Formats: sequence, C-alpha cells, structure tokens
Amino acid sequence: MMDKTDDRRFLVDVGLRDLPFPIRAVSRNQADGQSTIANISINARIMRAFEARWIDKFIHVLHSHRDNIGTETLRDNLKDYTTELEATALKIDFDYPFFVEKTTPVTREKCLVRYLCRYSAKGHSADDPATVIFKIEVPCITTYPASNAKSPRGLFGQLSMLDVAVQSRTDVYPEDIVELVDRHVLASVYSFLGEEDQQSIIEKVHTEERTSVVVVDEVKKELARNRNIEWYAIDCANYGMLHSYSTVIRTEKSAWVPFSGFDDHL
Repeated sequence: MMDKTDDRRFLVDVGLRDLPFPIRAVSRNQADGQSTIANISINARIMRAFEARWIDKFIHVLHSHRDNIGTETLRDNLKDYTTELEATALKIDFDYPFFVEKTTPVTREKCLVRYLCRYSAKGHSADDPATVIFKIEVPCITTYPASNAKSPRGLFGQLSMLDVAVQSRTDVYPEDIVELVDRHVLASVYSFLGEEDQQSIIEKVHTEERTSVVVVDEVKKELARNRNIEWYAIDCANYGMLHSYSTVIRTEKSAWVPFSGFDDHL
C-alpha cells in the first residue's frame, strides 16, 4: 500500500496544448527540412515532486530539438524529454502545415499546396523504443457515388479528404504520400488553376469514374507493399454537393482486414 505521506505519487496526463513553436519538418526536397510553425501538445506522467518546473524543462528541451522533426529524430528526442521530465510515460504531438510545390495539369504552372500534418510520438521510458506515427491530410476529387456513367455527362465529382497515417521504420516524407495519393485520384487539388487547367479537370470529372472506395483501396495496396511501413490507416471523408453531411471510409493494416498486410504474405 502506498504511504499517504509520499509526495512522489504519479500525476496522470499533466501537459500543455497548442504551444506555437517554429520547427523544421523533414522534407524530401529540402535537406535541412522545411521551416514551419507547429502547434505542440504534450501529455506526461510525472512525479508530483517535479510538478512545479516540468513545463520549463520541457520548453528548454524543445529548443534544442526543433530541427528536422521526423520519425528518426523523434525517437531520439523522446528519450531526452522522458529523462529531463523524469516521466514514466510521455506523448507529444506536432501539428503543422507543410507546403508541397505542384505543377498544374495543362499550363504547367507551379503552385504551392498546403497539407496539414501531424507527428505523434509516445514512449514509457528512455530505454523503451518510441512509437512514432506520421499523419497527413490529402484533399482530392473523386466520383460522387450517385453519378450515372451511362447518362451523357452523368458523372460528377465530390471533395474527398484522405487522412493517411503511417508507422514507419524510417522517415516518412509528406511529398511521397501526396504523390502516392495523387496517382490514384480522379483529380488532384491545387491552389491555383488557369482556365485551361480548370476545363481539363471539369472534362475529366464528367468523363472518367474514380470513386473514393477505389482510391482508398489503391492507396492501401501501395502502403501494404512498402516494407518500411509497419502499420497504416486511411480515413476518407467525402463531401458530396447534395448533402450537408460527409460519408466516411476507413481501413488499416490489421490481422482482421484481409490482404491489409500485403508484405506479410510474400
């Protein structure tokens, strides 16, 4: 039985939320990372005797670990956070915008598209390997399921938002996930489109069929083939223009989802 006079009892879920902080996020196209502003949240289980100064300690450590935030660096950084905070469990989230340069389909204009990303890392001790998950939200155009391909111009589109989450052995680059999704969608989303680009996409929406179910399945197959990815999940929200609600599709790598672990069968 715990001594009632012991001041070193655990506090659960002590933390802070949405601390704006400049970081450099790992990028395939920028060796030193992309500069961005993250909202950082942390939950930690610490001893009561350490309570008064834990936030100061955390922000101090944060200043020394803000470069190239990614899977590999977060695994090492979490050890320092855990040691300095004297924590028995710790979870930290980095939510940040990441910009990818894309080329429009016809006029070949360059434009920057914002994608919302999150890195989540958690661990239980400095010796315990940290679990790191990267998630990115990728908007795209898919075919509305009530479309009629047999009717002239009976096909029309909807906005779909794919949340792709992966747990990987190595760094995951946002650019790679965006390109993976864009390979399978009806049309990509851009921040700028010339008149010819717009007409091209409109024509494609009315003549080609690519539902969100097909897109999710194709993205899942590519993730399952990647030997560096230990786990993945795809959440797809669809915003049809005829409804005020969204429909959702979800899949993840699991022993209960047939063929979700493609490499496991090779």
